[in-house]
Amino acid sequence: MDHPAPPPDTSPGMLAPGQRLARGVCRLLRRMDFAPLEEVVPAPGLRTDVMALGPGGEIWVIEVKSSRADFVADRKWQGYLEWCDRFFWAVPVDFPQELLPEGAGVMLADDYGAEIVLMAPEAALPPARRKALTRRFARMAAFRHLTLRDPAR
Repeated sequence: MDHPAPPPDTSPGMLAPGQRLARGVCRLLRRMDFAPLEEVVPAPGLRTDVMALGPGGEIWVIEVKSSRADFVADRKWQGYLEWCDRFFWAVPVDFPQELLPEGAGVMLADDYGAEIVLMAPEAALPPARRKALTRRFARMAAFRHLTLRDPAR
């Protein structure tokens, strides 16, 4: 009889720095009654670090940067702005925040949690885009859940 493979080790020592920060961000979002999902592709060529669906249908995107080098290497972030109601940077406490562009929110994160230190301004999504993105988000979450339950499929 075939048995499914065990789930991957997600202990802090086995995750990359950005993954550890994303875990802390997701814990904060869950406490805020948001449904977070990591590595969401809102459009071809874009992959958000964390996207979260709020209790009122609001959509937040959180871009995680673990270091100055990580921030400097990634210039796709502006493409995420049209796919969310609020956009945040999530960085560790020792990150040089003066590097972060204005007009976004800021979360300070670690392996175990996060806090919002600057609320992002709201830029409401157009209704048709919100509907399509919410549907894509739901389907992605459902397929990931099914993969955890039945990894052979």
